[in-house]
Amino acid sequence: MKCTLVPSNFFDENCAREYLAQVFVDTPSEPVRSVLIPEYNAYLVWSSAAPEGEMPPMYKVLTGLGKCPDYNKILCSWENGELCLAIAQGKTLLLANTYEAKDFTTAEYWIFLALRSLQLNPEISTICLLSAISAEDEMSLYRYFKAVEIL
Repeated sequence: MKCTLVPSNFFDENCAREYLAQVFVDTPSEPVRSVLIPEYNAYLVWSSAAPEGEMPPMYKVLTGLGKCPDYNKILCSWENGELCLAIAQGKTLLLANTYEAKDFTTAEYWIFLALRSLQLNPEISTICLLSAISAEDEMSLYRYFKAVEIL
């Protein structure tokens, strides 16, 4: 899925397709939609052929981030070979991105790379997931994180 966040101060509904074109080589041919994420004072802009009103996985991740229990909030969704990941400290959003991840090992790679780039220690953090994962994958996360929660 192609999506981006645009600070609300700079957002113009008429430029939504241009925002995506600035971050993706291939401009999407699907309809471009947007929604305000008030917690982060930003608009999520995405392209989708899905029916009007159907929100993308990144919307669910961003709006669910507040349900994470710790100060370091790590929330992801891994479905259909795509990892949607958002990380915040308190109410400050540090990262929101999607990654291609055909298998769970690749999804873990992206999670740990993001944590390392933000200098966050997984051993003192809880990772929260919106999608169910296998017991084996959950145990793999427990090796690195203080706790694993399925929201």
